[in-house]
Order: sequence, then C-alpha cells, then structure tokens
Amino acid sequence: MTSTHALTLEQGTLGVTVEQSGDRGHPFLLLHGGGGPQTVLPFAGLLAEQRPARVFTPFHPGFGGSARPEWLTDVATLAQVYARLLDVLDLRDVAVVGNSIGGWIAAELAALGSDRISSVTLVNAVGIRVGGHPIADTFSLTPVELSRLSFHDPAKFRFDPGALDDGQRAVLAANRAALEVYAGAYAMADPTLSGRLAKVDHPTLVAWGASDQVVDADYGRAYARAIPGAEFRLLEGTGHMPQVETPDQFLPVVWDFADAHATDRLDRPRH
Repeated sequence: MTSTHALTLEQGTLGVTVEQSGDRGHPFLLLHGGGGPQTVLPFAGLLAEQRPARVFTPFHPGFGGSARPEWLTDVATLAQVYARLLDVLDLRDVAVVGNSIGGWIAAELAALGSDRISSVTLVNAVGIRVGGHPIADTFSLTPVELSRLSFHDPAKFRFDPGALDDGQRAVLAANRAALEVYAGAYAMADPTLSGRLAKVDHPTLVAWGASDQVVDADYGRAYARAIPGAEFRLLEGTGHMPQVETPDQFLPVVWDFADAHATDRLDRPRH
C-alpha cells in the first residue's frame, strides 16, 4: 500500500511517499540507501510476511520519482522529516532500520531522541569520519565497479544499464542527483555526527556485511563504539546490502533485536 503524507517543518512543507507492508504487529521504519527504495522494498515485504510486523518504507524525497523541496539538502534535516512522519503516522515502539545512507539517517534520527523509537539498527551505515577507513567514492564508479565493492558475490547481481527503459533511466539519474545533494560537501559523512552519537540512548545494533568494500567492517566497529551500549554484529558471506544479498540470513538479525527491545512485546502474537 502506497500513500503520500503532507508534513510541515520549520523549514517548510513537503510530501513524503511511504510504502507499507503488513497491517499488524511491531512497526518498523525501513530507510533505504543510495540505490533507492527498490533496495529495501522486497525485504520489507519478506519481513511483513514472515513476522508480525508493519513495515513503513519512505522514499527519501528526490528518490523513486518523488519530489525534493529546495530547502531539504542534508541528512540531519531529513532525519527531522522522519521524526515528524512518525508523529503524523502516530507510530510508537518503532524499530528503525537503515542501510547505507539510510543508516546515516537512522543515526541522526536516534540522536534526536524521539520517544516513539524503541530500537535502532544501522546496516553498513555511512555518516561518520573514521581515520584510515575511507568511504569509497561511489560517484566515480561504473555500475560494474560499484557491484564488485558492494557484494560478496557480485556475479549474482550483475546490472545491465542497457536493459533499462527511458523512464527507469530518468529515475536512476534523479536518485543519483538526490544522493549527491544529501551527501553534501563532506562526501557521505558529517564530522559532527560522532560527537552527537554519544547522546543516543536507544538500544542500537550495528550490523555489518563482512565483505563490504564500500565501507569496511572496522568503520562499523567505530560506529558501534561511538554509540553508548551499542552491539556490533558481523554478517559473514554478505556485503554492503545484506537485505538484498542474503535476506533470509539478515531477517532474524533485524527481527530478533527489534523484538527484544519492543516495549509491547508481551502483548503481540508470537511467531
């Protein structure tokens, strides 16, 4: 089910497109990476099918054919947008899960301290600066080169741009343009974020595909150290997008952590 929600912030108003999978159970806010909504929507459906979960997947404004207002230019403001979205949807006990730049957004959302959130899972997230562990410059790479860095087994995920129609190519170009805006001058990182993460008090899991060459596992360990009490989980045999490459392995990791920290877990049907 797809819906668009009008949100008002101090900076202005905007509409946010949200895909919902499932109609009962624990609410999840699933935040996609630079590849767009299609990198998480199949996993959202799988999670809602296999567990008592309602999964809300917003399209970051500018992605998936959606509009981005001119004032929305950074990840910190995008986190404010999603905090407001949780208010408008009146969701509580929310498990936030974000991959790549979606993980950066999730970290910023956690730093805001919303009482609607029960747990946060950062999946191969960008967003901080870690000395000696640079983030790959994905904008300079061809699709084939990016695939080699992203997947444990890139042969299974070959991408042929020639197979796309004009509409699909336009959406991909718009996705890339939006990503460049949100990445900003700091190239996929905000040097102030690490310090602000010290204030996070939500239970946090940092889950990392061991084969990721976009942003390596030691970067993930640094993320976990920056957040008080955070757990770090290394996922073998998968890369930058575990929800795409190994969804069956990844699903219980996400569910078990969210379920363990859900405030209403005693009231929900057990799987």
